[in-house]
Amino acid sequence: MDRNDKTYILLTLMDIQDVVFVYQMIEDKEIEWHSRVHNHSQREYELHYFLQGEGTFRTGNTIYNISRGSLFLTGPFEEHSITSTNLTKPLTYYAVLLKTATRDFEIEQLLQEELQNSNYYNIGTNYRFFFEELREKGLSEKENLHKSALHQLLSFLYQLTENPQEITSGDKENIHIEKALMIMQNSIFSEINLNDITEKLKLTNSYFIRLFKKKLKTTPMKYYMKLKVEAAASMLISSSLLVYEIGEKLNFYSEFHFSRVFKNHTGLSPRQYRNEYRQVTGKKYKI
Repeated sequence: MDRNDKTYILLTLMDIQDVVFVYQMIEDKEIEWHSRVHNHSQREYELHYFLQGEGTFRTGNTIYNISRGSLFLTGPFEEHSITSTNLTKPLTYYAVLLKTATRDFEIEQLLQEELQNSNYYNIGTNYRFFFEELREKGLSEKENLHKSALHQLLSFLYQLTENPQEITSGDKENIHIEKALMIMQNSIFSEINLNDITEKLKLTNSYFIRLFKKKLKTTPMKYYMKLKVEAAASMLISSSLLVYEIGEKLNFYSEFHFSRVFKNHTGLSPRQYRNEYRQVTGKKYKI
């Protein structure tokens, strides 16, 4: 068996359990949930990649200050927690939970050896698109997209453990997408349109739409609306704001407009969603 065959077997065994995007951790229950001290089961590893905000990351008895571009790797049974230290600068981050299989000898050894060296890396802030693509593909029900995410994650882990300073953020097209995602995510509580984004990127509308659809399989403004719905879902679970107040906060035209858009994306009205998921704090989150 050559190395390529071996790598393919690793890919078919390792799996992405969950990928969560936490935007501006500001609601009390959300802070409580994501700040809890917890660990994961045998052969489960977790990556946290921070985009903005101020806080600390504790793993075992070691406490690290979080900065933009911080990446943390934790292993099985390793207790860890996140603390927000400045509510005016809320934390925004991705968390990826992966699980190896009993036959994943090589990747298991790779991760265990790396954990002995370090839990912390600073890889910069140009990986927003990588982690977002990992989330979209890794949680996809389409088998080939899910496998694609596994390939990308495995490649990232090998680069990370070899020399994190040499990890590159990808081609120029990816950089455009990373900037666009940053603009969208920073504008969830306001309102932007396609022209606002393309003017900042210095791209034409038509080129940017083609590029975005090629990378994320949807249009920019549909994706922007999806981000707003995800933020709304989080607030419905973790805050006591009324439905119309959440709609206003996210700059929807009216409560009716907010409810219609939310139901189109989730299949539930905001009130139904709150009743369904609020009963158990963290039901929305596996990580």
